[in-house]
Amino acid sequence: MSRSLPNSALDFAPAASVRRELRTASSAAIVVRSLRRHPQIALGSSILLAMALIAILAPWLGTIDPRAISLGKRLRPPSAEFWFGTDMLGRDLYSRVVYGARISLLVGLGCAVLASIGGVVVGMAAASGRWLDAIAMRVMDGLMAIPAILLAIALMAISRGSIGTVIVAITIVEIPRVARMIRGVVLSLREQPFIEAAVAAGSTGPKIVWRHLLPAVVSPLMVQATFVGSAAIVIEASLSFIGAGTPPTIPSWGNIMSDGKTLWQIKPYLVFIPAAFLAITVLGVNLLGDGLRDALDPRLSERA
Repeated sequence: MSRSLPNSALDFAPAASVRRELRTASSAAIVVRSLRRHPQIALGSSILLAMALIAILAPWLGTIDPRAISLGKRLRPPSAEFWFGTDMLGRDLYSRVVYGARISLLVGLGCAVLASIGGVVVGMAAASGRWLDAIAMRVMDGLMAIPAILLAIALMAISRGSIGTVIVAITIVEIPRVARMIRGVVLSLREQPFIEAAVAAGSTGPKIVWRHLLPAVVSPLMVQATFVGSAAIVIEASLSFIGAGTPPTIPSWGNIMSDGKTLWQIKPYLVFIPAAFLAITVLGVNLLGDGLRDALDPRLSERA
């Protein structure tokens, strides 16, 4: 008997590895099948991955200092030396556009994460009590009554211009939308049988939130976060374009378009190139969000 134990343990080892391989293969098959059914996810992810690589590898992509001024090389057209041309101060437009990807992606990701966290906290709190719900939602309604860009401008006007303040201002603008979505999901879940069963079993409020409510809101929250990210990228570019966003010394796509708007008629590439990068990035985020919504919504998945 004592000799058979090691052999039996060895016999179980290949079986365990085979099970792990089967689980990995089945997970990969599920991912591939989802990408085939929802190509928007693959396309949007590819665009965002390309933009992320551009932002991360900016110093190694043939760029120079995006803030370096060379008045003797002002308004050079696109050429082998300057791939996207130069602006009115002789700065390399290609380098500025490549480094500008960092600002847009940082703002989009930062606002999506912070607005999601704030929206979950406010939405969960509002759904937990009648009086708290009335107060919190009236505040959210008041913030949503003001156009997003005007509220962001007002918040930027009372603070110093920096990337951090831009992220905070846009986050405050986007939290009400996330909070209302989370509140609606939680209110609908509270009447479900599994929540009533958990209450009957003696589960405490925090335990119900952690084990049942939070996992249930992850899917809609992921979808909403992508739309928050795309909106944040557009709002940041709009703020920078009108001079109320990031400082002019920071090469963001909005600042680049703002610098070239006076020469749009004779040098359209000064505005068109950064605008094209902005549009492609926002398109990628929206495609990813649409694909996630279709994949994670059971009703849409059944129709597909």
